[in-house]
Amino acid sequence: MRGIRIFGLGLMLIAGQAVARTPSIHPAVISDPAPDAAYPAAMSAFTISSGDGAMNAVMYSAAGAGVHPTLLLLHGFPGNEQNLDLAQAARRAGWNVLTLHYRGSWGSPGVFSFGNASEDAFNALLFLQQSGTVAKYRIDTSAIVVAGHSMGGFMAADAAAAEPRVAGLFLIDPWDPAQTVSALATPEGEAAWKAEVASDLPPLHGATYDSLTGEIRDGKAKFDLGLRLVGYGRRPLTIIGADRGIGAMARKVTADAQSANPGTRLMVWSTDHSFSDTRIALADALVRFLAGVAPTIR
Repeated sequence: MRGIRIFGLGLMLIAGQAVARTPSIHPAVISDPAPDAAYPAAMSAFTISSGDGAMNAVMYSAAGAGVHPTLLLLHGFPGNEQNLDLAQAARRAGWNVLTLHYRGSWGSPGVFSFGNASEDAFNALLFLQQSGTVAKYRIDTSAIVVAGHSMGGFMAADAAAAEPRVAGLFLIDPWDPAQTVSALATPEGEAAWKAEVASDLPPLHGATYDSLTGEIRDGKAKFDLGLRLVGYGRRPLTIIGADRGIGAMARKVTADAQSANPGTRLMVWSTDHSFSDTRIALADALVRFLAGVAPTIR
């Protein structure tokens, strides 16, 4: 019996060492990298032209020599949750991160609409691939990933489906306009949508309930997240839903995505739409997804 206990203790020690070698939270989420004096991390603010206006944008540049994989991070409608903690974690993991405000939102010049936001997301992708941008921010154009939260999830999928050079897609409780249109057929669904839009309009220039609702009603095929994910194909895709948010939408569109890409990964967490009590876990999930697309030193 004593020998069995000793053997069992040895197995426990080996298992403990294995666990210790795989931290539960990625180091980039909770610790700063060593400073690089020659190639320090940096932040740059600028505008990106788009249609009849421009997007106020910020680039979080990763430290280190050479080119870097780059994340385009898109906020939702209207964008109260900016997810900049995710941007910082991704940068600590060795990624450049571009964030932006769509035309007509939060002071960006122009008029806000869902159609304009779609164009803005795609134009941001093109901006990341321009020779001047690539040289200035040392971008690895073979490793560009798009992530988006809520409405930004739809915009991310829409842009990634249209740009085959996107290497990965990460959606955070994504909004599916097509499901919202279907819900408008009921009094409860229409009332919920009216309340949502009313609370979100203040930072959006030129948008009204009628203009926004008309867009998604008249363009249901365009504004269909499931169709966009089918069009995205078999590239890496992770979707994280929130069961106190719009996780039901995430479940439905994941089924569409998996019809084209069985490797699509879905997680639905017990949290709200803003992931208010799971920010560390969300950053960890994003950083690990990015590492799977393009491994970096950290």
